Amino acid sequence: MSDPHQRFSRRTAWDLSPGDLSLAGLAARKQGRELLDLTVSNPTACGFDYDAESLLEPLANPLALTYDPDPRGLRSARASVADYYARHSAPVDPNAILLTTSTSEAYSFLFRLLCDPGDEVLVAQPSYPLFDFLATLDDINLRPYPLFYDFGWWIDFAELERRITPRIRAILVVHPNNPTGHWTHQPERERLEDLCARHNLALIVDEVFLDYPIAPAEPAKTFATGPHPALTFVLSGISKIAALPQMKVAWLATFGPGPVVSEALARLEVISDTFLSMNAPAQFSLPTWLASRHHLQSQIRSRVAANLATLAASPVELLHLEAGWAAVLKLREADPALRLLEEHGVIVHPGSFYGMVDHRLIVVSLLTTERDFSEGIGRLSESLAPFTVQRNHGSKHSGK
Repeated sequence: MSDPHQRFSRRTAWDLSPGDLSLAGLAARKQGRELLDLTVSNPTACGFDYDAESLLEPLANPLALTYDPDPRGLRSARASVADYYARHSAPVDPNAILLTTSTSEAYSFLFRLLCDPGDEVLVAQPSYPLFDFLATLDDINLRPYPLFYDFGWWIDFAELERRITPRIRAILVVHPNNPTGHWTHQPERERLEDLCARHNLALIVDEVFLDYPIAPAEPAKTFATGPHPALTFVLSGISKIAALPQMKVAWLATFGPGPVVSEALARLEVISDTFLSMNAPAQFSLPTWLASRHHLQSQIRSRVAANLATLAASPVELLHLEAGWAAVLKLREADPALRLLEEHGVIVHPGSFYGMVDHRLIVVSLLTTERDFSEGIGRLSESLAPFTVQRNHGSKHSGK
């Protein structure tokens, strides 16, 4: 038993008790019920074909036995990241790249670089809830700015600008957004850069899903392409690019006006040098892992396309999706996730998990195996039957 007088940091005073959905899932499994989990987003657990030999071989590089730390990361590893951007038509200087063990670590580095305790960062909502934990651990505050849905997701720029205060230090964009799949299109990018330049803010852009477009209206374009009127940081990593989350390699690239970029990189180098968390075997392996990305990416795109076809053939309403691995579905009742689990054995994420205000929205992973996804959407469709009948009945007699 822990000492009741032991004091812990307020920043870790989270409510760790399980929610109703988690408790219902535990109870169902104890009863031996078969559950179909439509939220699985770990690519290594989704039945994809990994070339184990080629992926593990570079970890045996004997050069990794020599400790020769570079706070920005090995030059060869950073050059492979620069080559990745070159294939996205973005010339990037390897010296502008700093390797981290995850995008979470990259965020933490940037929060420490840009913010004093109590400062604030603007982040889109809906979005992945991880940011809340990172901000709390770095003693900063997040302020949401809304994405709204109107035959697609859009940034509410009027509201975004209203929320800029003297404590705001950066605007954070996930491009494309998780889970909405919203691209930040060129006109939106230009408005974001103008806001940051006028208010002397940094722009932080998370591009981990950049390589997974779904019939985009315009070609996927990285924020690493210039020009960069404001200080800009582009984050990514092999967790999504190469479907290798277990290898723990990510990076941030820095762009903007010359003098401010130089100072930012010098300060980031000190932050990174304080931890030196990147291990040598992973850095020596990064060129091989990045080169192998197409093998996994093609499988993921095929899986996503197949599961989207399943949705298209169902009565479930799919909100417009431009990129990524997730789909937002709109049902006809509020807060349906618990009922779907208890009555139909289907696990989905409620939209509120991501900050969605419409409680009819749920989120599913398009990485789910095709068999499980098809059966899960079938059960979900059956759950809509009473609503479908009522809708059709109303249409017949109302003329709507």
